[in-house]
Amino acid sequence: MAKMIFWYILLILPAIVLGECTCDPEDEDRNKSEALKYKMAALASILVASAIGVCIPVLGKVIPALSPERNFFFIIKAFAAGVILSTGFIHVLPDAFESLTSPCLPEHPWGDFPFCGFVAMVSAMATLMVDTYATSYYNKKNLKNGVVGTEVGDEGGVVHTHSHAHAHGSTTMMVDSNSELLRYRVISQVLELGIIVHSVIIGIALGASESPKTIKPLVAALTFHQFFEGMGLGGCIAQAKLKCREITIMALFFSLTTPVGIAIGLGITNVYDENSPTALIVQGIFDSASAGILIYMALVDFLAADFMNPRMQGNGKLQLGANVSLLLGAGLMSMLAKWA
Repeated sequence: MAKMIFWYILLILPAIVLGECTCDPEDEDRNKSEALKYKMAALASILVASAIGVCIPVLGKVIPALSPERNFFFIIKAFAAGVILSTGFIHVLPDAFESLTSPCLPEHPWGDFPFCGFVAMVSAMATLMVDTYATSYYNKKNLKNGVVGTEVGDEGGVVHTHSHAHAHGSTTMMVDSNSELLRYRVISQVLELGIIVHSVIIGIALGASESPKTIKPLVAALTFHQFFEGMGLGGCIAQAKLKCREITIMALFFSLTTPVGIAIGLGITNVYDENSPTALIVQGIFDSASAGILIYMALVDFLAADFMNPRMQGNGKLQLGANVSLLLGAGLMSMLAKWA
């Protein structure tokens, strides 16, 4: 489902953001040849950083310290949650607000109602509904098929299933474990959808720009941005215990979204106008929806779930480490807003 929406966004977004300029361009220092060099550098660095970031938490099988069963994994996820939370509040939501309150848009209706906050709120509630209904659906489907427990093999897939009516306590634990695993799989897909929407938009905006002064600071900022965001997604994928093929596909989708967006931006440079009403509305609405998804995922599926975990509650040092890691992740990501 997430992959279908991804391709839909890639196909329709460039077409609907084309339009005639209604405001004067902000950048007067256009230099196509120099801008192209920075775009190529951004494409390569973001691709590498995204791949490294998303792969680090997934390497739990190779590096035992990164395994989801270790306490250190809580530290990594807390850092990632801080990054994702900061991305939603500091990076995406302000961009959406700026787009939907631009003077290039007509005063009515865009000046009469806070569409940015409304779309983010609806997006967060929709994410909750998808989260709960998808988890409920898969649980019912597995119980209907007689699957009450799963064991994960070397490839992260299900090796065999078993049911024992006489072992009620063991069966209950297996059902709970299976439900948790299904929930992590739903979370990883919803989170990737929210990240993909934002990544494509910022990629197109970067690729379409012809101002070296605008692009130059974005190269470093977006490289670190994608690296930290990749760690957050990678941690979620690691807990989902997917098969190697599924992990590879999800990692590739995340790693390629921003570079693909940059490539699309390069292709529409001559006709794209970031100040056209259509472009501003589309970008603002997509950014608002993405912010709602990211904020919900960070607060509910990352922080609330982990910080209320019995392992966290019973370990004071782990709580302190997780809180410091959360603040560090949010702080570093917030600092990048200065250059983004």
